[in-house]
Amino acid sequence: MAAKAGTGPKTRTRTTTERRAFERLGLYTAADFVVHLPLRYEDETHVTPVAQALPGQWGLFEGEITDSQSHYQPRRELQATLQDPTGRLNLRWLHVYSGQQARVSAGRRVRARGEVRAGYRGLEIIHPLLTEPDGALPDTLTPIYPTTQGLPQASLRRAISHALNEADLSDTLPPAIRTHYDLAEFAPSLRLLHHPTPDISLELLARHEHPAWRRIKFDEILAQQLALAQARAVRRAQRAWPLAADSPLVNRLMDSLPFSPTNAQQRAVGQIRADLAQPHPMHRLLQGDVGSGKTLVAALAVAQALAAGVQVAVMAPTEILAEQLWRKLSEWLEPLGETPVWLAGNMAAGARREALKAIATGQARLAVGTQALIQDKVVFDRLGLVISDEQHRFGVNQRLALNRKGDQSGLHPHQLSMSATPIPRTLAMAFFADMDVSVLDEMPPGRSPVQTRLFDDRRREDVLTHVARAVRDGEQAYWVCPLVEESEALQLQTAVDTWEHLCQSLPDLRIGLMHGRLPHQEKSSTMQAFRAGQLDVLVSTTVVEVGVDVPNASLMIIEHAERFGLAQLHQLRGRVGRGPRPSICVLLYQSPLSAIARERLRAMFETSDGFEIARRDLAQRGPGELLGLRQSGQALLRFADLNTDGGLLDQAREAAVWMTRDYPDQAQAHQKRWMAGAAQYLRI
Repeated sequence: MAAKAGTGPKTRTRTTTERRAFERLGLYTAADFVVHLPLRYEDETHVTPVAQALPGQWGLFEGEITDSQSHYQPRRELQATLQDPTGRLNLRWLHVYSGQQARVSAGRRVRARGEVRAGYRGLEIIHPLLTEPDGALPDTLTPIYPTTQGLPQASLRRAISHALNEADLSDTLPPAIRTHYDLAEFAPSLRLLHHPTPDISLELLARHEHPAWRRIKFDEILAQQLALAQARAVRRAQRAWPLAADSPLVNRLMDSLPFSPTNAQQRAVGQIRADLAQPHPMHRLLQGDVGSGKTLVAALAVAQALAAGVQVAVMAPTEILAEQLWRKLSEWLEPLGETPVWLAGNMAAGARREALKAIATGQARLAVGTQALIQDKVVFDRLGLVISDEQHRFGVNQRLALNRKGDQSGLHPHQLSMSATPIPRTLAMAFFADMDVSVLDEMPPGRSPVQTRLFDDRRREDVLTHVARAVRDGEQAYWVCPLVEESEALQLQTAVDTWEHLCQSLPDLRIGLMHGRLPHQEKSSTMQAFRAGQLDVLVSTTVVEVGVDVPNASLMIIEHAERFGLAQLHQLRGRVGRGPRPSICVLLYQSPLSAIARERLRAMFETSDGFEIARRDLAQRGPGELLGLRQSGQALLRFADLNTDGGLLDQAREAAVWMTRDYPDQAQAHQKRWMAGAAQYLRI
């Protein structure tokens, strides 16, 4: 919530440790505390007879301690027995502290709360929470909040209860909007979620389906949609260099191509060309499946910018992808008189100084590189267009830093973000409502479909035989592994071990090794050798995940495929099928598979549609991974679930337009309540 420090609810003095713990949770002001909502609830409103205790259920039990003793098996643990008129319940502590045994000495009467489980002596509770039996029972369910190390639930409950009395809980939604969308009032909903009465269904609360939860989720989505609309309006009010759409350099580049762009590429080029000609910054997302031709679309945008006299920065998340872009742009633009400059983290000092000087003076009009482009020493003369490839692979702050390199003299750069991970509809509506989106929904001619096959690791020799046969027929293969060095915890096959094993098993083949820890020059020369057909098999980590284009490579083997995410598997599969040969992607997995891993592999086997893959990935991992937001620490949607709340998203988008037009003051207050401190991350 709020980004600046404060004391939070002021009704009691906080220790430094407690204050810091609250701040780790993003809790500064009373407004922050009141929307820090429970994860779940425990029912302490009544005592359960021991005879009614059931395994897997929480309960509060009251009775007398009939025996208590320490055991060593092999470490010390404390065991006690609680008895009420209906039966006996075992209590057990695996970690014993000084004075604990005195609290459960025989003859004492206690209340014990916890989850009942089946133990070797019968039903038991491990580490029960004990209270004195003379206190009154609460009349509401006990909330369990998200917390952090060193911050007990009791402290959170006190702070939130104080905040509910201090914070402004006035309703920011006009009655007309509440009535139209059948929404509960804000303050009663909030109080109910913090202190629900025992007659309310725990199942409805747990599934976030109670009307109070519906109101909170609607408010959160609405605030985000209002902020996105405001970000779009602010951007429209900013100034940028208008880059003439009618560019001879663009025409010359088009004429020099040995192929014709697809209809989808031509459509995207037209949209971007029109955007760049505007006097306000373009903010466009170019998305398309792997191999759909995004680089060409970006190159034509670069040509339009260069022809208009501004600089362009192209940033990619890995050196391999950045170098691939640099090579491709050089291939297309150098014959037309434009030479891209390269900037990466491991350049020699002299080459770096020359590159920085050329960029600062404007001599270098196109800079291509990695995150090295956002370092403080990099200063542009007249940056008018920034392009981020695989934009979700960057942290939010990295994308912001590149964009701000072009904030000069009241002008802001145009921005093109590219992603080979198609964005599902709900994700696009929720997080890209302030952006224009171009979609490459067709493949260039010559791309062959990729067959996906699943092999248990025990059939490794069959895979080796197939690889040898394919290579001897003139094909090339990738063999991808998840780690470079052995991990005792995961016991994964490593790239180095795999390379050694393949060299021994297939001594007549030319097998290369590449991973992120190799020096840049060695990685570059290895990749170039594979590209030139001087290597038959390339054993690699996931540094080949994006951007690598070797048309003759028609076989992809992925070790421990169960360890990869869906989007990553789809990206790796996209490295083959780029030439005329039939292509195969083999997913080697190790049994037994977890339920999630089984779903991932089934999805890869069932579909090659990037949008369907992205939809399933969203369902498994949530939006943070797909958007690159996890690194920012900003969970822009904490309560709503894009997989189940699509209907609320549609309503909130409609309500955002309504409120902005008819209730601007309340719209501003609503956005401030929910989006304070997060708005800057919408400029991505």
